[in-house]
This record gives sequence, C-alpha cells and structure tokens, in this order.
Amino acid sequence: MTMRGRRCAGAALAALLLMGCQQQVMEDGPSREPTRASGFGAVFLAVDECSSFGTTSFTEVPCSGERAAARVVARYDGRVDDGPPCPGTTDFVLHISEQRPSRDEDGDGAVPQGYACMRKLQPPHPGDPGGGGGPRTIVGDCVYGAGGGKVRETACDGGGREKPEYKVTEVVAARTDCPATTALYVQLGGATPVGCARPV
Repeated sequence: MTMRGRRCAGAALAALLLMGCQQQVMEDGPSREPTRASGFGAVFLAVDECSSFGTTSFTEVPCSGERAAARVVARYDGRVDDGPPCPGTTDFVLHISEQRPSRDEDGDGAVPQGYACMRKLQPPHPGDPGGGGGPRTIVGDCVYGAGGGKVRETACDGGGREKPEYKVTEVVAARTDCPATTALYVQLGGATPVGCARPV
C-alpha cells in the first residue's frame, strides 16, 4: 500500500471510530445535569439553581456540590420594591445588579437587574413561621417593638436577640377583619396588607 493509501485508510478508520462514539452518545441520551464550565445557565440564578454562601458575593454552583448552600425558589427581573413578593417561607433575598460583561454564556452580553428568593438547603430556616427572619412577615411570626411605631421580627422561641412581644395570628385585607383579641396591627403590604397580632 502506498503512503497516500495508508493515510486514506487511517482517515477512514478515524472517521468510523468517531461515528461510533457519536452514536453511543446519542443512544445514551443527553445528561440530566449538563456540565457547564462556568456553572451558569441561560439565566443567572434561575429557579431551582443553587448558590454558595460568600462573605462579599454569591456564586451559582451545582446543587449537588459541597459548596451549595441555598436554592432559588423564585426569580424576578427588576427591583424588589417594584416586583412580586417572594414566597412566604423565603429565607433571604439576593439582589442581582445589572451587568454587561464582554462575554457571557448565552451570548447576549448582559445580566439584567433582578432578585432571587432563596431557601437554605439546611435548617435553620429563618423564613419559616416563627423563625425570626426572612424577607416577609407571615402568620406564625413574632415581632417586638423597635421604637418609633415600628416592629421587627424575632424568633418566637425566644432564641433571638430580642424577646417576642406579639405573634401574628392572621393576615387580612383590612383592620376591621382582625379578631377582637388583636392587640397590634402589623403593616405587611400586598393583597392582605394587615397582620393581626396578639401578645405572647
């Protein structure tokens, strides 16, 4: 066989091997958790994606990884004040600044301003009723007087810095809908903007 013939045979063998590998990948099907070099999807911190905890910043990481600390339960564009509220048991909110890098994963060159409602992967969950934290006050949460006619949330079990003084028993549309035992009205916002609280 001539040198040219050997080269042609070698090229044909390489092509057959490559076709065989491609066929195997197609038969196995796509991976359920595709590997991304940067860890980012089409949307930074989309619903069901996870973040790490950091001292000055948060990074999107695989939810199965050891650095994963919290999962996105809701994600909205824009500012928190202008958008929908996070789910009631959200532990904390990540505010995402608008970024326009020279290169990104989906090729549009931008990460829009938005916010991600986060739920920690492990307890304790400050967003749970009575947990003493979270971005929203919900039924079962406790508050204390912070002065100036304002209240702040604290853990109902007394484990927080401040002792609980009142517990939210209902959320209603108007003060007149609160039960007679209500001792404090908590302004919540949203469709049911009044929290009816009683002493603890």
